This record gives sequence, structure tokens and C-alpha cells, in this order.
Amino acid sequence: MQTMVQASGIQKAYGKRAVLHGIDLTIGKGEVLAIIGPNGSGKSTTLDIILGLKKPDAGTVSYWRENPASHIGVQLQSTPFFPGFSALENMRMFAAFYGLKLSDKELRAQLERCGLGDAAGTRADRMSGGQQKRLAIAMTLMHRPQLLFLDEPTAALDPRARKEIRGLIQTLAESGASIVFTSHDMEEVHKLATRVVMICEGRVEASGTPDELLAKYDADSLEDIYIQLTDHIQ
Repeated sequence: MQTMVQASGIQKAYGKRAVLHGIDLTIGKGEVLAIIGPNGSGKSTTLDIILGLKKPDAGTVSYWRENPASHIGVQLQSTPFFPGFSALENMRMFAAFYGLKLSDKELRAQLERCGLGDAAGTRADRMSGGQQKRLAIAMTLMHRPQLLFLDEPTAALDPRARKEIRGLIQTLAESGASIVFTSHDMEEVHKLATRVVMICEGRVEASGTPDELLAKYDADSLEDIYIQLTDHIQ
């Protein structure tokens, strides 16, 4: 498997408070990697460093190609839509921000790919939570990234919307995209992830496929493992 990102020995402190203690993390081509851990464990700082938003105090991050930023897509929990604009109009605006010259036909095709073909004319502020998440992902995919980061993509959604977003992630993975996502829903992690990395107190506490982790910790679920490994800090 081709390595897309290799983070080695990443350390980071804010003032006197160390938050990362030598993180080693690999993202492989075509895999769906779930990064899990308690709030404040160092997940966000690790991803910020991988994305180049913060610099590590020590350690290195290498990428599969030079100038990878234009080949990476990032979907944040809070995407700044233009609320009074339709889905298609939002797509046009974000295409302009990316410097992409895409026709409405191409933009509509992207919306269709994300299950929003019938909602192209719907204002963003009148969309359901699931539709807004799909629009956020559609905009993230606009420049056809090879590596995709999704920050809690199903958080605060109802069961129907969660199922829709999970289906979209599975479709993207089947198309060959490398996907990294965060989640506090261990059932979701088990369904979607080909590999799981747990970060706890600034260290990689566990890493492996869901089945490997269940066998290693003799557990019935990833939730049981999560509780077992984080119980001392709750």
C-alpha cells in the first residue's frame, strides 16, 4: 500500500503543557482511517500538524508528493455556507475560491454524486442537517482530492442523515479516495474504518483494524476497548 502521509515522532507543547508525546501515524492510499480518542487527547493537534496548520516542536511529516495541499480536502464540522444561496450557488462560490473553472453541469454532477441532485436549487439554510453535511462534502470534493479529512461527519444528525453520510463515505472509499475521519461513535467507526488509531493523552494508545483490536483486547466492541483504555482519565 502506498503511503500518503507519514508522521514520525511528532511532539507539541503549548507553553509548558505538552500535548503530543512522539506521535507516529501513517495514512495509506485507499484506506479509511478513523482517529479516535477523548476530547483533549491530542487528535485535533495531530491533524492540524498533518494539514500544515501548525508546526510540530519535534518530529517530521512527509507526504506522497510535493505541494500536497491542492490534493487534500477538509470537511470541518462547521462549514461557512452562504445561507441565502442555493446549493448550486454555494458550489459556484467555492469553485471560485479554489480557482476552479467548472461548468454548472460539472457542479451539478458533483451534487448528484453526493445525493443532492434534486436539491441544487434549495437554499443552504433550508436544507436538513444531512443535506448540509452532504453539501459540505461536495464542496470538499470539488477539486478531486486524493486525501480527504472529515471531522465528525455525522455529529448531531438524526439516524436517517447519519445513514446517508455513512453511505456516502463508503462510496467515496470504494472510488479509491483515502479518507481520515474522527468520530465518538464507536459503532460507526467499526462499520466504516479499515484501520483505527486511538490517541490518548498525546500518545498512540492503540492501532489496527477493528477486528485486530477486538482480538488484541479480547473485547466485544470498540466501545469496550475505548472505555478500557480511557477509563483512568474520565
